[in-house]
Formats: sequence, structure tokens, C-alpha cells
Amino acid sequence: MTLQKIINIVAASAVGDYKLSLLFDDGARQMVNFKPFLQHALHPDIRAYLNEKRFSEFRLEYGDLIWGDYDLCFPIMDMYTNQIDRYHPL
Repeated sequence: MTLQKIINIVAASAVGDYKLSLLFDDGARQMVNFKPFLQHALHPDIRAYLNEKRFSEFRLEYGDLIWGDYDLCFPIMDMYTNQIDRYHPL
């Protein structure tokens, strides 16, 4: 049996234009662009995060990146591999 390590986000900072710089607890870093995901979203509660002020109000909670009352929350592995928009064709 192979045990998989749980990956957590330990730091997140906004770099502008809906991009966040993420640092993971294994030392990996990723620059994730959330704008395509937000632009392709059909649900108005998700599209509301195209408001830059609202988007910038994220927080880290138990190693996860959260907006609002879990309005937005992405699988950590999707952010780790920088594939948050893989469900939305461009």
C-alpha cells in the first residue's frame, strides 16, 4: 500500500489580475490564474468574484484556499498542478 502525502497551502498572495502565488508545504510554488475559470463560470455567485475587491478577500483555512462562506474552494491538487480551469473548454 502506498501512502499519499497530504498537500497543504501554507502561503498565498495576490499578484494582480486574478492571479495568486501559492506556496505548498512541500516547498512547491505555483502561480495560478483564476480569471479564465471565473470568466467561464455560469453561476452568478461565482462570477461575482470577478469583482477584484471581492476576489482579493480569500483566506487560508486548514491548508485550503477559501473565499466567502466556501463560495469558492478548489481541490488543492488542481491548484498544485495549475489546472483549475480544466473543466471549462476555452
